[in-house]
Amino acid sequence: MKYSYYPGCTLKNKAKALDRYARLSAEALGITLEEIAEWQCCGGAYTAAGDEIATKLPSVRALKAAEAEGQDLVTLCSACHNVIKRVRNDLMTNEEFAAKVNRYMADEAPFAGQTKVVHFLELLRDTVGFDTLKARVVHPYTGKKIAAYYGCLLLRPGKVLAMDDPENPKIMEDFIRAIGGEPVIYPYRNECCGAYITLEDKASALQKSAEIMASASGFGADYVITACPLCLYNLNAASCESAGVLYFTELLAKALGVDEKGEE
Repeated sequence: MKYSYYPGCTLKNKAKALDRYARLSAEALGITLEEIAEWQCCGGAYTAAGDEIATKLPSVRALKAAEAEGQDLVTLCSACHNVIKRVRNDLMTNEEFAAKVNRYMADEAPFAGQTKVVHFLELLRDTVGFDTLKARVVHPYTGKKIAAYYGCLLLRPGKVLAMDDPENPKIMEDFIRAIGGEPVIYPYRNECCGAYITLEDKASALQKSAEIMASASGFGADYVITACPLCLYNLNAASCESAGVLYFTELLAKALGVDEKGEE
């Protein structure tokens, strides 16, 4: 099964291993990820201004590229997923915005809405199936307590992202069970890690991230996993000795026994 794939900037630069883990895992599970040619940065944050289209055009082009191939678009980064899926929603529900985009891109066919935006976690849940994933695991995380950290962008706004219940999600906990681990439910799994304020106020971001790590560690977590590269960075900066921070694709690749392939 083939999907168009939007890796995003971080996974093509500072976090190449996380992208590699995803590709190797997808291949092992019978999924082909075809990276979009000449994709552009999504901006990393959704612009709420209704009259702003320039920052959203890279997302429009990614959607159109996937639609041209007749494929859904898979994302791996929570920020990229949030931006592209919200832009898709704008195209489908905001006639004025869609008209402006189409006038700007007058030499190209308009987006018809055939392509869906799918996070890699959704791909595991809805296409592969967690039961199937469980059966393919060769190195289960038996006896390991793993805390899922969702953060701000993966689930909100709930009606647009529509991945899971934004207040009481379970997709990452079900993923943890599928790879043989024991999910840890703790109070801070949906709280903000500080996000982009780390660029101008590192102390505030560190405090927020430290509270999250202390909460997860206090509930016995061996690992905290996330699906956002920025969250990974912030949480690692505040990590405590009792709990490590990992991207979910790294655990997936190790559970499937494919992490040794393609190491740089």
